[in-house]
Amino acid sequence: MALSLKETFYISHGSPMLAIHDSIEIRNVLKSWKNIYPQTPSAILIISAHWDTRVPSVNIVERNDTIHDFYGFPKPFYQIKYPAPGAPQLARKVRDLLQKSGFNAVEEDRRRGLDHGAWVPLMLMYPEASIPVCQLSVQSHKDGSHHYNMGKALSSLKDEGILIIGSGSAVHNLRELVRDGSSGKAPQLKKAHPSPEHFFPLHVAIGAAGGNPTAKVVHSNIEMGCLSYSSYQFNEVPGSCSP
Repeated sequence: MALSLKETFYISHGSPMLAIHDSIEIRNVLKSWKNIYPQTPSAILIISAHWDTRVPSVNIVERNDTIHDFYGFPKPFYQIKYPAPGAPQLARKVRDLLQKSGFNAVEEDRRRGLDHGAWVPLMLMYPEASIPVCQLSVQSHKDGSHHYNMGKALSSLKDEGILIIGSGSAVHNLRELVRDGSSGKAPQLKKAHPSPEHFFPLHVAIGAAGGNPTAKVVHSNIEMGCLSYSSYQFNEVPGSCSP
């Protein structure tokens, strides 16, 4: 019988430097992930800000390639591999659940692996790369309700032992990086998110939690003035109903 999970998560992955730089606070949090979340999921569904498509899309692969979708970083970054198994059965289940919930157009990508919004946090959380991973895209031209409803449609996956993670950044404005800054952008939403793709994985995670979930801060800090690593755990309240 599959492990039934109750939690979903939103992880702020910040800069690709997270992959190797111990000075980034959340790195040690993710490396000790089993202290936060001791269960071993049967598979992982991750919604990354770095896969932005016209309609919801899932990757259907047997083995995930590591996509180095960033530029100007030291050569070792491009040699990092996170060869997690794909989760084609999960991908098809995601497609079916979305379509049953009114997302009529759901595309399948049979070549795409994991972008850095997925593999950077996962390589710290599950370094063995042994848990199957499926990635789901965001649609930055849509709104928060669209993404909340995507998550809501997928909530039942938790009953099958699927860990659902949204990966973005709670504040993400690379045009206003300040080397020695640590203050945030609240309540300036447009400054915090000039484009919404790093925010929408949060909506998916909340929707997937089910009902009216409680929220718990897993970690919180801001670096360089406008890169927030704030990350959250969402738990469904027993007996609550989704709106």
